[in-house]
Amino acid sequence: MAITLVSDYSKKLGLPGFSSHQFSVSIQTELTDLERVPGEVARLYQLLQNAVDREIQETGFVPGHDYGEVSPGKGNGSHPNGNPNNGVSRLPLNQGVDTSWRCSDKQRQLLDNLTEELQLSEADLDRRSQRLFQLPAHQLNKLAASGLISDLLAEAGTRRQRTGGTNGGARGNGSNQRHLPTTAGRNGGGA
Repeated sequence: MAITLVSDYSKKLGLPGFSSHQFSVSIQTELTDLERVPGEVARLYQLLQNAVDREIQETGFVPGHDYGEVSPGKGNGSHPNGNPNNGVSRLPLNQGVDTSWRCSDKQRQLLDNLTEELQLSEADLDRRSQRLFQLPAHQLNKLAASGLISDLLAEAGTRRQRTGGTNGGARGNGSNQRHLPTTAGRNGGGA
């Protein structure tokens, strides 16, 4: 009696400019002797790992930190969806200080939600950003903003575990929701 052994190996790497790339390889083999399984698993793992590590070094195109951003002075002066805030509520501007945000609108919205949930002031957010990146929050590029968001999500997750849920500020963003398929859902049954 032959058994089929399927081995997969995948690796995902973060790249500069808020980017990443991933490579995966799979192999299928048949064995007739069950005692060979541990040795064959180790051999296949090493083979697949070496293949992925060798190939993933070719990163291809890596966007810069400002890739996809509209340069000032280009276009007709309107915003992509006609809304100057692009659906994002902004904190009050400080007069005479550049407070335009360098991260994406979605990152900015998530920072707003987490700041509200954690009951942080704009000054608290800037202090944390200064501690982590030596820059105020509004000057963080997409990659650094992602790091600040991760730091805030870790704190929010700890607080959620202690309180048994969200504090209401970041509801609806999906960041703390996991949807697991149920047997009934896969088979078309209902609940």
